[in-house]
Amino acid sequence: MNELVHIQIVGAPVACAEGVKETWRDLGTYMAGRLQERYGPSIKVTYHDLFDPTCPPLPADAQLPLVLVDGDVLTSGGKLSMPAIRRHLETLGVEAVTFGT
Repeated sequence: MNELVHIQIVGAPVACAEGVKETWRDLGTYMAGRLQERYGPSIKVTYHDLFDPTCPPLPADAQLPLVLVDGDVLTSGGKLSMPAIRRHLETLGVEAVTFGT
């Protein structure tokens, strides 16, 4: 696979008794790091807050967190799932980076 695959994660701050939490941003950043380690330059992962001007347009009936792969909805609502993203990348032919011999 030679084309760059763009993964976009859209979330929002969560208000709770302790204040505003950035749970989805934190998890999205963590996942982006792990995915970059595994797939290297084959992918680009971007987190968008729902209220950011750079947030992509949301499809009708989308729920947060939303995961888009090359603009197509992978998951909407529920939990952010690293296994679901990895399985999808494999179906697209994205291969893990191997180091050394």
